[in-house]
Amino acid sequence: MRGIVKRFPGVRALDGVDLDVRPGEVHCLLGQNGAGKSTLIKTLSGAHQPDAGEIVWRGEAVALPSPVSALRHGIATMYQELDLVPGLSVAENVFLGHERSRHGFLRRAAARAETAALLDRLGHTEISPDDEVGDLSAAGQQLVSMARALAHDARLLVADEPTAALAADEVDNLFRILGGLTERGVAVVYISHRLEEIRRIGDRVTVLKDGRTVATGLDAEEHTTSELVDMMAGRTVRTAFRETERDPAGHGDVLLEVSGLGRRGEFDDVSFGVRAGEIVGLAGLMGSGRSEILETVFGARRPDHGTVSVAGTRLRPGSVASAVGAGVGLAPEERKSQALLLDMSVADNVTLASLPAYSRFGFSLSGAETTVAASTLEHLDLRPADPHRQSRTLSGGNQQKVVLARWLVRGCRVLLLDEPTRGVDAGARAELYRLIHGLAADGVAVVVVSSEIPEVLGLADRVLVLREGRVLAERPADTTSEADVLDMVMEGSTA
Repeated sequence: MRGIVKRFPGVRALDGVDLDVRPGEVHCLLGQNGAGKSTLIKTLSGAHQPDAGEIVWRGEAVALPSPVSALRHGIATMYQELDLVPGLSVAENVFLGHERSRHGFLRRAAARAETAALLDRLGHTEISPDDEVGDLSAAGQQLVSMARALAHDARLLVADEPTAALAADEVDNLFRILGGLTERGVAVVYISHRLEEIRRIGDRVTVLKDGRTVATGLDAEEHTTSELVDMMAGRTVRTAFRETERDPAGHGDVLLEVSGLGRRGEFDDVSFGVRAGEIVGLAGLMGSGRSEILETVFGARRPDHGTVSVAGTRLRPGSVASAVGAGVGLAPEERKSQALLLDMSVADNVTLASLPAYSRFGFSLSGAETTVAASTLEHLDLRPADPHRQSRTLSGGNQQKVVLARWLVRGCRVLLLDEPTRGVDAGARAELYRLIHGLAADGVAVVVVSSEIPEVLGLADRVLVLREGRVLAERPADTTSEADVLDMVMEGSTA
């Protein structure tokens, strides 16, 4: 891949990326969240079309207009979120989209026989071609995905976080299988946030940051973990997050207290407190349990153990009503699908969490709704500040302001922010940072999650570092660097 450029509205996701992969090697692709890894592999797999640059496959420039085209060339991708159909059998999944048929009739016996041969090649004859995929373990489903790639006679296999849901012994088996593939000349592009895996399986490394190639073709054995982390982190930018330094001594009493919170398979034994006027950041990679913790605190998920208290009052587990009643608000990661009613007005969305205060005998008091919405939106500098405007027509930054306005109107004391600036341009980001610090200055306890580590460190007073559902460390944000956080989440160590 040479000089690959990919633009999305308002974002240059890839800015001249280079990547070359040799037959029989495991080429590791590194970069923190937002570096461009997913966009790059989707371009390689035909799901995205580059705006500039070229893809050269086996010595010839090629166009890959679709995933089917990439598969026909021998490029197969195993995504982190496996694209299998749970209700179909193993054989049906392996040949989904390129079914074995003759004269319009499916050749089920042939598909089962070929699937059995592929599973034997992968060393897993205990999985039957007739097993339903939904009944298999995560490791079993990973093998089915790999068998599907081999069914296309793949010469290049892209594996995106393939060990994310695997136990240690299953990881060992996966590495054995990948080793067997490379011995046959199959090339592997391997994406992982776990640097210890890069040491075990990688031959060469390419590092991305902010959509650019920082380094490519590095020998995996010749570069230390700290060197790779430094390349991924680059220069830490802390300006633009806060206009003035905030004094931790000015924080009030503990408002939010989370004790021993756990939810099976997602996170375990999470404890922290947030004082009035304090901003606490949760830093970690995707899959570390960040969003799940916020949703459990908010009552959208029921914990298996542990407690959540606000101002000393314990909340009812798994109850959004209990959390909202105690003054907890959540701005979720996916605001369009999880927070906003896009076809309703801005005023309707702003008062959604406070309907009893703006209704009488079951009927909405539209005038009161409009008045309070207009006042709050003016305070948040919404543009245009039209409470009657359809929410769908607003920009990403203004939609996020509507979500914040909802909790301001509600008078929340604890605000949970999940990826508050995702899809927001630079100017709107600065406004949101100002608003978040303004809320904290007014005594709101804020918990913020962001995939961008500099953002967490820049916004927060304190940061909790998460890895695989556990809190590794709790640090003051102003004495913690981006490289420090990356070191911890990559290596699983607080050192």
